Amino acid sequence: MDTVLSLLLAMLVNGAILVLAGSAFHVAGQPVVDDIEQAYRLITPLAGGAAALLFGLALLASGQSSTLTGTVAGQVIMDGFLQVRIPCYQRRLITRGLALLPALLGVLWLGEGAVGRMLVWSQVVLSLQLPLAMWPLLRITADRQQMGEFALAPAMQLLGWLLFVLICGANLLLLVGL
Repeated sequence: MDTVLSLLLAMLVNGAILVLAGSAFHVAGQPVVDDIEQAYRLITPLAGGAAALLFGLALLASGQSSTLTGTVAGQVIMDGFLQVRIPCYQRRLITRGLALLPALLGVLWLGEGAVGRMLVWSQVVLSLQLPLAMWPLLRITADRQQMGEFALAPAMQLLGWLLFVLICGANLLLLVGL
């Protein structure tokens, strides 16, 4: 339930950011916004300083929601599968530290101006990794021996595999377009 709620919150925040950006920039004659820094700079004159602050807070909330999801997933794996128990504060420090380290190294190596590019590339990497997580998840949840009465129904299995193929196809198009 925690994971569903945190992902739902992240989706709502990201959706609100997209709606705000689409409506504000399109009406103002700025149909093309190339990166997040440009969006932040453009929103202040269009909607005021408070909107720019809310834009930044929404991005922070989205990032925190994603990190929370990673922390909960790590807890489930460590407690349930690996039988390793550590205090919550240590798990949070480790998870958030591991999340911040690549970003910090990227900013130190590429400079502050590369944050937008790093954000885009992080999403590309996540997109490419999604099928790697879906494959075993679909196989395990469809196995009646392991899941018993909780195994996926055939219709849900079909939907899952169709989404898997769709995501793999979209990733292939993404890679060809690079």
